[in-house]
Amino acid sequence: MTDQNLINQIPLIDTSSLVDKVEMQLLEIFITKGLKTGDKIPKELELASAMGVSRTVIRESLTRLKAMGLVDSIKHKGTILTSPNLAQILQKSMIPKVLDDETLKNIFEIRLILEIGMADSIFKNITEADILELEQITNSEPESTGDVLFDIDHEIMFHGKLYEITNNYTLKSFQTILLPVFNFVYDSGLINRPIKKKKHVSHKELVEILKNGNPKKFREGMRKHLDNHFNRLFE
Repeated sequence: MTDQNLINQIPLIDTSSLVDKVEMQLLEIFITKGLKTGDKIPKELELASAMGVSRTVIRESLTRLKAMGLVDSIKHKGTILTSPNLAQILQKSMIPKVLDDETLKNIFEIRLILEIGMADSIFKNITEADILELEQITNSEPESTGDVLFDIDHEIMFHGKLYEITNNYTLKSFQTILLPVFNFVYDSGLINRPIKKKKHVSHKELVEILKNGNPKKFREGMRKHLDNHFNRLFE
């Protein structure tokens, strides 16, 4: 056997820590045993004994799972399986001044994609009261001039109301935690590239589509409303 053949047959060493392995094994157990949200999991000592590791390793693994929102300790009940709060988890890492420019642009792009895609949810849930509130927002908006297409406060109010109308808790939470990122993108000048296409669909025109149009027309209108943002990001 040559040296190269011998090298090729040597298996890779598992360099993950014991805590990593226990964490992954616990997740596998929860899944294969069909545990549901609210189900109680064994105590630390029981898990340590069953898995042949120290209680410290089990505790650290459970702490990681708690940070992920997968388990929680309930007084007088013990540790139970929980459904992660995705918005809460994301919020911990949404620190604009830490994120690099490319990541901030990517997050801003996600916002644009979401707002085009939520037309059906908006039309399904919108009420006359919602229309009235959107009209009040647009009636108080200053006129756009030159390269300034909107006032940032009104932009947040209008688009925030659209997220609220979807009645999708996760979507609303996602929009809320991203607001600091959006503000930073605006304030930092990341998207302050010259606007080549000045004409766009205004907030008032979007409200008219909500009153008299349909999801398809709203998607088209929102895409045109956001056109200049897309141009700034991709051109």
